[in-house]
Amino acid sequence: MFTATAIDRLATCRECPRGCGVNRLQGPTGFCATGAGFSVGAVCRHRGEEPVFGEEGVCNVFFTLCNLQCRYCQNYQISRKPRPDIAHELTLPELVGRIRRILAEGVRHVGFVSPSHVFPQMEALMEELAGDRPAPVFVMNTNGYDLAEQIRRLAGRMHVYLPDLKYMDPDLSRRYSGCPDYPAVAQAALREMFRQKGPELVLDDQGVIESGLIIRHLVLPGQVENSKAALRFIARELSPEITISLMAQYMPIPAVADDPELGRRLSSAEYGEVLEELDRLGMENGWVQDLASQDYYCPDFALSHPFEQ
Repeated sequence: MFTATAIDRLATCRECPRGCGVNRLQGPTGFCATGAGFSVGAVCRHRGEEPVFGEEGVCNVFFTLCNLQCRYCQNYQISRKPRPDIAHELTLPELVGRIRRILAEGVRHVGFVSPSHVFPQMEALMEELAGDRPAPVFVMNTNGYDLAEQIRRLAGRMHVYLPDLKYMDPDLSRRYSGCPDYPAVAQAALREMFRQKGPELVLDDQGVIESGLIIRHLVLPGQVENSKAALRFIARELSPEITISLMAQYMPIPAVADDPELGRRLSSAEYGEVLEELDRLGMENGWVQDLASQDYYCPDFALSHPFEQ
């Protein structure tokens, strides 16, 4: 299942910036409380926010647990202490079989969602699937809290990077996700992704992505300046030509319903101010959202398909 090198890595885990150094071969442990197996909340076709993935969508593998534990996470059912009926413990052949069944329906992309704490598992899946014909297009859908050296390991193997850039304010990342180093870590990871992919997307003759970098940013209520700073970093430190997915879909989850900052939706004025900054920076590639999207992207992982309710 794993190479000897991967086993060594899991025995003293430093796969993400938390650097816990724990032995995950002995069972779930460390900040993410994850073991060495394949625990997923869902394997499903997902037609998400970015139309460049085409009408067929992506076969997304939603890994359970996370190395961030954001207080407002919309995937909270699987990102923190998932119920046994939601966290599915699968073998590598079982998981590969589920993916291949979806690919057989005409889906071209395999997305790894929240893989920052399970790099060896993700790489094992890639190794199993890379020889398939047609070969799938691999997508790393990450929260951005990744070590740049881990991203370098994926050069030439990961086709599409779909990272978040959540925070530019260390105090905000500390309060909301318990990691004041998020801005520095995410910026380094994004620089490496940009080094590998550059600003332009590689599309097929139908306009479906084959390779590239798309950066996501979720605008949080009351945090317009954080969003503006994120856009400025991308435009000035990377390139204004990078494709951006600027999301307005924030929806308070039950855990923050009474929170004075996070317990409300994003306002049209707040999102409009961020859109003005996007325009001012000359960032023309990508997508923005209607505020009604706040009602569209609320998954329920207790269902057989979390996005089809």
